Amino acid sequence: MKKIGLLGRIVIAIALAVGIGSILNTIPEKYGLWFVELGATFNMLFGGFLSFVVPLIIIGFIAPGIAKLGKGSAKLLGLSTGLAYLSTIVAGVLAFFVASNLLPGLIGSPAADNIGDPSEALASAFFELEIEPIMGVLTSLIFAFLMGIGMAAIGSKTLLSVFDEFQQLIEKTISSVIIPLLPFHIFGVFLNMTYAGQVASVLSVFAMVFVLIIAMHLIMLLIQYTAAGALTHRNPFRLLKTMAPAYFTALGTQSSAATIPVTVRQARKTGASDKVVDFTVPLFANIHLSGSTITLTTCAIGVMLMNGLPVSIGPMMQFIAVLGVTMIAAPGVPGGAVMAALGLLSSMLGFTEPMIALMIALYMAQDSFGTATNVTGDGALAIITDKFASPGTEVSSPAPADTKTV
Repeated sequence: MKKIGLLGRIVIAIALAVGIGSILNTIPEKYGLWFVELGATFNMLFGGFLSFVVPLIIIGFIAPGIAKLGKGSAKLLGLSTGLAYLSTIVAGVLAFFVASNLLPGLIGSPAADNIGDPSEALASAFFELEIEPIMGVLTSLIFAFLMGIGMAAIGSKTLLSVFDEFQQLIEKTISSVIIPLLPFHIFGVFLNMTYAGQVASVLSVFAMVFVLIIAMHLIMLLIQYTAAGALTHRNPFRLLKTMAPAYFTALGTQSSAATIPVTVRQARKTGASDKVVDFTVPLFANIHLSGSTITLTTCAIGVMLMNGLPVSIGPMMQFIAVLGVTMIAAPGVPGGAVMAALGLLSSMLGFTEPMIALMIALYMAQDSFGTATNVTGDGALAIITDKFASPGTEVSSPAPADTKTV
């Protein structure tokens, strides 16, 4: 009997979580709540471990990746960043024109007072244990850039060998700990959401808005993979199928950074070079948020319409342009994008505190779909980056990567 793949395990975990969560809702709380809290405790511990490992993943992949790209690293970094920003801006503009034309006819009077932060209804862990990362995501990115470009500039072999072994250590952690436990983490997330029921109530109020957002997510992915397929003469639908495990993993983790191991593994299978994938995917996980930009822009327009604020092209284009830059600094963790955008919502679009609270509730209720679009789009950008970078980039052969471990 063939071993069930990661995608199959994730689908089974989600189906079981929804089924068990629905059953637990029908029995007395004292009998069912402890099981949900047990899952929440596991998620707290696993989530803390992921948060700790994410900066190490970024350093372990990006630093040696830049060093091995040699003199072409600066070009690749600029190309990757430019593509990520362009993709984010295209996503925001798409969302603006679609939402500003369709949402006015779909949104009636809001019942904003009945909507709260969906996370407040979730079951809590038995105890709290905070696992602090050794550094922040942005700090790890800067450190990785500094070390990678420095090793490339001085041609360091000794330091590169250290980072190569560090990368192998991180890959072993990913293959032996993160990947096997990931379906259990996703099971706990969906079990808690199903048992709480708060997310479903938020989604029901704004069902049409979310359908529109998901439709635009799919359109954006088709645009990205059509471009990647046209440049590399590959079937865009086959490329999308290859990246499907990353999409479904992100649905559960709600984190671009936490999905990096799966995204790297699947992006390598698309035909892009391992060297470019190992460099770009961890980078894109933190700077490319096209799906989140679609969600933020659409939800912002929806909240503005519900509160009687005008939606004009000038302020919205400025908001999208600055949002694209802000997304580069947004942490690749659940809710990271909306938290990074709060200042823009109030300063550029005039959001009040109640509007911001509503925005957070709307965004967090479907954060996983935007995150899934982000990470799936990372695969397309990695293919495009590889196409433009490979002909003019001299690279040394990296240590063989075991595709089963990432």
